[in-house]
Amino acid sequence: MQLSINRVVPVPLREKVLAKNSDIWNNSLTINQGESLFIQAPSGTGKTTLIHVLYGLRTDYEGEICWNNENIKTIGKEKTAYLRTHQLSVIFQDMRLFPEITAYENLEIKRKLTNTISEQQMLEWLDRLGLKEKKNSFGYTLSYGEQQRIAIIRALLQPFAWLLMDEPFSHLDHANTQKAISLI
Repeated sequence: MQLSINRVVPVPLREKVLAKNSDIWNNSLTINQGESLFIQAPSGTGKTTLIHVLYGLRTDYEGEICWNNENIKTIGKEKTAYLRTHQLSVIFQDMRLFPEITAYENLEIKRKLTNTISEQQMLEWLDRLGLKEKKNSFGYTLSYGEQQRIAIIRALLQPFAWLLMDEPFSHLDHANTQKAISLI
């Protein structure tokens, strides 16, 4: 699977991104499956916007994003849904957990929908990331670091060729970052 980014400029950030030199915005770039791209940029320059564009959540941009030569803006709802359930997984910056259900339930929803990972494997991942004792805690009671580790596990519970990560370790200390990197 291949990702092509062709002269993409987010409309809300148009003036800001065109005023600065960028390796992503308003350039052409091709990334092949198995390659990694690390983006480091100041706050407010569109890193989260890029993740949302790549995942097909935003269409307010000029240019073209293609997954395997198919434009994400025009592939239609069914192909977008297939892409998100079989080819792309994402760790959102804001984690997007359900606050009123437990950590276990947040994961179990994804696990049952995708039927990719066994419950035993999921529980082992919770243990590896130091969350075994938190599995019955409600989402709203978890610290940001705990929520982030749950979000990481959730992203790994589905099949994917590409893992999009938006500041996936921002709330983790060094030890927990290393555990999460090892799991990923």
